[in-house]
Amino acid sequence: MKKGQLGFLAGTHMVNDLYQGAIPAMLPFLMSQRHYSYAAVSGLAFAASGLSSLLQPVFGALADRKSRPWLVPTGFGTAALGVAAAGLSGNYLVTWLCVALAGIGIAVYHPPATSQARAAGGSSQKAMSVFSVGGTIGGALAPTLVTLVIGGVGFAGSYLLAVPSLVMVILWALKGPWMRARGHVAASPLVTGASAKAGAGAGAGAGGTGRTDDWRSFARLVAVIIGWSIPYVTVTSMVSLHAQRDLGESAAAGAAVLSTFTAAGAVGTLLGGWLGDRHGRMASVRFGYLVALPALLGIAWAPAFPVLVLSAAVFGVAMFLPFAAQVTLGQDYLPNRPGTASGLTLGLAMAAGGLCSPAFGWLADARGLPAVFYALLAVFVIPVVMATRLPDRTLPAPDPPSPSLVDPVHTQ
Repeated sequence: MKKGQLGFLAGTHMVNDLYQGAIPAMLPFLMSQRHYSYAAVSGLAFAASGLSSLLQPVFGALADRKSRPWLVPTGFGTAALGVAAAGLSGNYLVTWLCVALAGIGIAVYHPPATSQARAAGGSSQKAMSVFSVGGTIGGALAPTLVTLVIGGVGFAGSYLLAVPSLVMVILWALKGPWMRARGHVAASPLVTGASAKAGAGAGAGAGGTGRTDDWRSFARLVAVIIGWSIPYVTVTSMVSLHAQRDLGESAAAGAAVLSTFTAAGAVGTLLGGWLGDRHGRMASVRFGYLVALPALLGIAWAPAFPVLVLSAAVFGVAMFLPFAAQVTLGQDYLPNRPGTASGLTLGLAMAAGGLCSPAFGWLADARGLPAVFYALLAVFVIPVVMATRLPDRTLPAPDPPSPSLVDPVHTQ
């Protein structure tokens, strides 16, 4: 495990997902200060999570073809620009376009960064969870940062939200060449040397690598993640509003429950990595889904704010127990296309949550937020059942690269 690279990548993940979390944290302020409806703010959630996620497989394919480490800072830099511009814009259409730009930046970041993290961590579930928890920490910090900036100085101070990205871009410029000089940035963690050249064409493990792509199992995993993303994106977008509109809490309390949910996700990510290394990654997948179902019921039923906070915390932990395992499982189902696997599992599958956001927004306008959460509960039963039936996959060790194909810079 290359701990230095892994820690640095986790830092970039924290900054990137800070902007992913900033968008739902801005929604209550947009409703109160710009008087947007549930349907309008759900449209913004669609722009951030839906349209952008559809592009992640494209950037995953680019990451598989050639190492492009510059996509990482480009991604979180673009996300910061979009979020700051969305806050400064007073027009809904312009705000929507800026949020979409932020989502595209998030889409650019994830596939190459995830492939680099797998290269640094190898088969360790704990290593992938360290990288993943950087993102969940960023998401947990987002509501506090947005509340301090927008709640303190208003949308006119939205440019301050770009400061974390600016700092990380500078660190990347200083540290990136140092990492590449020592071979810390890998094109693919699962296919190297001669195996990469053999599998680059058909992607079916040709050339005697013994690493075939299992598209059938991968499709089942994508279906599970689609079912995961719908309640995740909707709860992220609406749990703060639920605390304020239905339970009569303040904007600060709404931000607190959203921070609790995302912080619990960080705990669940680390716990899932530990559980996966100790008892197998399928244990973290199955246990996480089975616990998340009653926790979602608690969010829907919550008669008081403490019940909502507790349910959101348990739901956050449970939803992220399988997160690292799902990423590595997808890469092992498609060992010849790890970037594509990351783009599809983190991107296209996640798009379902964003694509469904407008429908749940309309339901909230018509029937209220509790009806939305009960509807999510009915939808979530399907991926819970499917997750318990996913097969694990153990890959053979990769062939060592031919000496004639080894890059001397990467062997220093």
